[in-house]
Amino acid sequence: MEADLLEYEGEAFIMPAFSDGRMVEGLPLRAKKKGGKLVEELAAKSAPIAVGAALVTPGGKLGVTHVIHSPIIEQAGLRIGVENIRRATRAGLLAATHFQFDKVAIPGMGYGEGGVPHDEAARAIIDEIRAYKVTPPVEVVLMDTEPEMVKAFKTQLGE
Repeated sequence: MEADLLEYEGEAFIMPAFSDGRMVEGLPLRAKKKGGKLVEELAAKSAPIAVGAALVTPGGKLGVTHVIHSPIIEQAGLRIGVENIRRATRAGLLAATHFQFDKVAIPGMGYGEGGVPHDEAARAIIDEIRAYKVTPPVEVVLMDTEPEMVKAFKTQLGE
């Protein structure tokens, strides 16, 4: 659970994103640097992507075959609401189902500069995963490098 999403090797991971597809800060910026600019170019080409929708692109040089771009905010600097985290999680799961990914990783979303407390972000993500009754994905892996987010995930899971 405490691991860098960018080290995840598998079919796909959900990337919290901006609606315009730009990968300019935080985890998306690190993903662009590691995976190559093509990941961002393909997302930006399909923009705008609404909060509550998702876009799947190739993973480039990342350890995944695909990245599921799931916007949590329209543009940098805006506040993120818990409902946006829920919608982004649900959209990512729907995209994983559409593409028949058996295993998908999800990081913490909306915490830190996004303004949502870790426990509320974790609750929103886990509630959506639990409410999602369609397969695939058969397995969802929660992972984050932020110790407070990992602790919040574990608390919400009762670990």
